[in-house]
Amino acid sequence: MATLVSCPRCGEDENLDGHTVDAVIVVHCGSCQLEWERDFTPRCETCGNTDVRPAFEAIVEKSRGTQLSMQSARLMYLCPVCDAARLADYHQTNSPLMPDELPTVDKHDR
Repeated sequence: MATLVSCPRCGEDENLDGHTVDAVIVVHCGSCQLEWERDFTPRCETCGNTDVRPAFEAIVEKSRGTQLSMQSARLMYLCPVCDAARLADYHQTNSPLMPDELPTVDKHDR
């Protein structure tokens, strides 16, 4: 999973501080001292495309034994080029997509 914010110059993702200036969030990197405006435009994590589509992904947890239950859903953005198959599945089922990794079942849960 991608980090929400990282420094575009040095890649730092922990030593960051933000403040608001005229309704814009300005982020300061404590490692390299770079300051930049935080861009909230959704982008494809693979190609950087901003022409992405909103979709929901299920958040699942083990409820009992091997049974998985959907607890909630998270908003995600899918690229029509890089995520074409997942986007088509989302539009076809009109249901939240299953995550790439599901919780594992322990031997003692069986």
